[in-house]
Amino acid sequence: MRHTVHVPMRWSDMDAYQHINNVAFLGYFEMARVNLFFEHPTHDEKTGMRRGLVVHSHEIAYKRSVVYDADPLEIQVWVDTIRAASFRCHYELFDHGRLAVTGSTVLVPFDFALERPRRITPEEKAFLLRYADEP
Repeated sequence: MRHTVHVPMRWSDMDAYQHINNVAFLGYFEMARVNLFFEHPTHDEKTGMRRGLVVHSHEIAYKRSVVYDADPLEIQVWVDTIRAASFRCHYELFDHGRLAVTGSTVLVPFDFALERPRRITPEEKAFLLRYADEP
C-alpha cells in the first residue's frame, strides 16, 4: 500500500531558472517519509519507526521541471527491500497529476545511545510490510 502526502512548495525553493531547485526534492521526500514513519495518525509508541533512522543513500530522477505553485505536490511513498537492518523507501512526486520526480532512500535503524545501527524489530517489520508496494 502506498502512503500519500501533500507537501507545499516554498517560494524560496525556486532557483535562478524559475523552477524548483533540484535539492528541494530531497526535502519534500523527507517530509513524506517523516509523515509516514512519525506523524501518521495510526501510530502509537509501538508502531512506526520511532526508535530512530539514519539515511544510508538516496537516488533521484527528474522527469520534468516543477514551477512554484500554491497547490501542494502529491508524494506517494512505499517500502521494499526490507532486510534485517535496512530497508528502502520509494517516492513518486506528482505536480498537478503529472509525474515529475521519482526517488528512493535506503534507511538504517539506528541506536543513538550506542551510536550504531540496529536490527529492525518484529513490530517495525510488521509496520513496514503494511506499506510494501504490491508486486
